[in-house]
Amino acid sequence: MNKEVNETSFADILPGTKLLYVKHSSYDANWLSIPHTHPFTELFYVLSGKGKFIVKEACYDISADDLILVNPHVPHTEQSTRGSNLEYIVLGIEHLNFFAKSKFGDNDFVLHNYYDYKHEVLFYLKTLLLEASNKDELSSLIKHDLLEILILNVIRRTSARVELTSAKQIPQECLFLKKYIEDHFKEEITLDQLSEAAFLNKYYLVHAFKKHFGVSPINYQLELRIEEAKMLLQNTNHRIMDIANIVGFSSQSYFTQAFRRSTHLSPNAYRKLQRQAEES
Repeated sequence: MNKEVNETSFADILPGTKLLYVKHSSYDANWLSIPHTHPFTELFYVLSGKGKFIVKEACYDISADDLILVNPHVPHTEQSTRGSNLEYIVLGIEHLNFFAKSKFGDNDFVLHNYYDYKHEVLFYLKTLLLEASNKDELSSLIKHDLLEILILNVIRRTSARVELTSAKQIPQECLFLKKYIEDHFKEEITLDQLSEAAFLNKYYLVHAFKKHFGVSPINYQLELRIEEAKMLLQNTNHRIMDIANIVGFSSQSYFTQAFRRSTHLSPNAYRKLQRQAEES
């Protein structure tokens, strides 16, 4: 656990954050939720409805104006209560982890009700949604500034003591390996290759990478492939065999096995589920 963050460290950490996406979602109780992880932090804000938020093996009730933060590589999913559509805004945030001491006794996520301050946080969330559709030269800068203010507001208003850590506090060799894997995740990568690229003993690099990112280098590559495959399944009509090849799997059967292990669904079932959710 880091020491409490002051204004100086905010100035160091926040400029390195990156908004990966911002989405508005609404699901009813018929939507089949899937436990999953991401290699980045997610922030959820419940607009309306009631449901459950499942983190690892624990299940928590959620309702309107609950704000949830989930750190990278933490298994989680959300479910609507029967008869109550769960509507929320979700953000993907890279290069930022949240660490909190809360009543849940878990530093991997934060759950806090924002009813008293929703006029503050909803302004930034809804403006981020609007800016996500803009493609002008100022959009990226505006989105980043809005994200910084949103993060600071969360820290100010959350009853749990929230602290931040950034990629800057991670050893350079681990950052190099992470970037190398992200640039080459569709290719075959071995530990020997990583060892040679980083000039590190392969056993040390596995230990160091897992210590700082919570996952082994090879499993991180697998996570990136699965995330890319999810995007292709949802947004294209490519055949499963072609998607397996695009994201770097040696065979369709290996891809299907890895995808099912990660999502508990076959690629075809995942695609069908996402299409049904978009149509509802």
